[in-house]
Amino acid sequence: MSTVEYAHLSQDEFGAPIVTGTGTKVIQIVGDHVYWGWDAEQIHRQHPDLNLGQIHSALSYYYDHQAEMDAELKRRAEIAEEIKAQLGPGPAADKLKATGRLT
Repeated sequence: MSTVEYAHLSQDEFGAPIVTGTGTKVIQIVGDHVYWGWDAEQIHRQHPDLNLGQIHSALSYYYDHQAEMDAELKRRAEIAEEIKAQLGPGPAADKLKATGRLT
């Protein structure tokens, strides 16, 4: 079995793929692509510190590891929902309810 290397990508200390020389994780770019439906150029507009080659490498990694990456996105979304449920609505919701703008 051969090892595939991706231009512009490396791994962080936990083994997660990142854009080399940046703090940007591939999963962040993938999230923009999956959740917002952004293509590489739209992602570049939102992350001007990344060049198109870096973004395309991250998307290439995603499509080569799609099942694994989709599972990670789902896991992260579930964790976020659990945290939101634990925290409750918060003070902004209380203010909106008090003024009748939220039921």
